[in-house]
Amino acid sequence: MKAMIFAAGRGERMRPLTDQRPKPLLEAGGKPLIVWQIEALARAGIGDIVINHAWLGDQIEAALGDGGRYGVRLHYSAEASALETAGGIAQALPLLADTPENAAGEIFLAVSGDIHTDYDYRRLLPRAAEMAGSAEPRMHLVMVPNPPFHPAGDFALGSGGRLSLDGAERLTFGNIGLYDTRLFSAIARGEKVAMTPYYRSAIAAGHATGERHDGHWENVGTPAQLAALDRSLRTGTG
Repeated sequence: MKAMIFAAGRGERMRPLTDQRPKPLLEAGGKPLIVWQIEALARAGIGDIVINHAWLGDQIEAALGDGGRYGVRLHYSAEASALETAGGIAQALPLLADTPENAAGEIFLAVSGDIHTDYDYRRLLPRAAEMAGSAEPRMHLVMVPNPPFHPAGDFALGSGGRLSLDGAERLTFGNIGLYDTRLFSAIARGEKVAMTPYYRSAIAAGHATGERHDGHWENVGTPAQLAALDRSLRTGTG
């Protein structure tokens, strides 16, 4: 299974830190945010990783290279301007799919390059195997307790891991998911397409499952959050 790390965003809320440096290369605990993700994927045995980039993307390629120092193979999907999540995946499909025809669909893991978490990606490997070969393209999302900046949550997680659009307890999507490449095959390369309609459609059709992660997870969105994460990592509390 291949993985994709989303790294194309401008990082507006992180300015001025992102005026001259892409957000995924901002450091916490002595290493760039995106490197924490690369190392976690490597520990899970996921060695082929696609990184999309737009804003100052040449810096990302120069800093990370071919991935050899991390024990992985890095591939890059450049975007002239950020294509949003679904558009970015569609642009990267030739790198994510092992077969050009992609008739049967292939499962890949996608994570955000600016989250920090102790989630073990090995937990997703059995789920990916179950999803492979499904008649209908499916997705599986890792959900987390609602953070202070998103108290309403995104979707409800019911019994049996079924996601629903409405429910008593709504959780927040943790920007970690498994996807079937067929979900994005109709999107033209270079087209800017948001992901939310794809989530809602798959959930409404009963083609989306989820799981809850109660461990460490944070979306590092502001300089204050980055500084707090850096302190916690350096003191061993993160």
